[in-house]
Amino acid sequence: MSDRLATLLRSGRVLLPALLLCALPFYLDAFWLRIGLFSMAAAIGAVGLGLLSGTAGQLSLGHAFFLAVGAYGYVWLAGEPGPGLPPAVAAVLAVLLAGAAGGLFSPVAGRVKGIYLGVATLALVFLGHHVLLTADSVTGGFNGRSVPPLELGGFTFAETDPELTVLGVPFGAEERLWYLGLALFALTWFTARGLLRGRPGRALVALRDSETAASVMGVHVARYRSSAFVVSSMYAGLAGVLLALSFRRVVPDYFSLALSVDYLAMIVIGGLGSVAGAAAGAVFVTALPLLMTRYADQLPLVATPGSGDGSIGPTEASRYLYGAAIVVILLYAPDGLHGLARRTRARLHRGAPVTGPPGTGPSPGANSASSATPATTARAKEHTP
Repeated sequence: MSDRLATLLRSGRVLLPALLLCALPFYLDAFWLRIGLFSMAAAIGAVGLGLLSGTAGQLSLGHAFFLAVGAYGYVWLAGEPGPGLPPAVAAVLAVLLAGAAGGLFSPVAGRVKGIYLGVATLALVFLGHHVLLTADSVTGGFNGRSVPPLELGGFTFAETDPELTVLGVPFGAEERLWYLGLALFALTWFTARGLLRGRPGRALVALRDSETAASVMGVHVARYRSSAFVVSSMYAGLAGVLLALSFRRVVPDYFSLALSVDYLAMIVIGGLGSVAGAAAGAVFVTALPLLMTRYADQLPLVATPGSGDGSIGPTEASRYLYGAAIVVILLYAPDGLHGLARRTRARLHRGAPVTGPPGTGPSPGANSASSATPATTARAKEHTP
């Protein structure tokens, strides 16, 4: 009986959040759905970077480059000018293209580590930005290109005429893309967790902790480093495809060094080496500037966009805030939000006190045991013009 109850509880921990996320498009307007879409795309990319930097211990500042490869690869492959492939095929090929780009760079990733790898990947961002600006026939130059909508089996993830209505709720582009984003994020979640729990994950952790010990145990150092870089690049390419579909237009300036820094902030805040932590950090870093932009007129010391009064804008203010969050995390919870949530849950469920991150020892006074539903009526919704 106890085993059956434990199984039901584990299933409920997955099914209940999934059902809640599936029901949100019936209640939320387009603004909140866009925040969710951008957060899901960022979470997919952050999971990939978490595998590379958190699990394999490889510093990368070029994640924005691989997101750009995925986004522009899809736009060119599915659009005109371009081969004009079916959008679903173009999306798959764009992810593979990002993986191929990571494979071309993997010999460097297999032999260089630490800050040297970070500087090497930094060059990718500047090189990629230059190519995006100059290759007008492929990228559209400074003004970018519009994104062809995705089609699967005759179903279009965009506004259609006549409008699609589900249980009395109009389903526009945001609602349709929401379920696509959920499916892609679920795929990322389960594949990444399976990778971490399997032999490759254990090999990458051993490689991060000690190359000498890992090689003694039979881990091929260069091969696993290169493989981690390729897998991370493919996750980034998938995130780039979803971002392109969500933005509906891609421009070079978005895929800058600032985007790579944002992704590093996501995995540090969420917790290095944790899939759930990377997702939580992605939601925090992505949603904060959007929320501050919407409510800038109600926040102290934050100017509304375009006011020009010399005050701090919402984007700059949000960067200050999550920069301060990184400092607090590094000082008081080096294992990030995921570790903090794990310790809090342990205290609530087992009566154990909340202690510091693993390895810091129990807190004073701790004993040895403790240290161990859709809407059915039609309603108006705000949509992007």
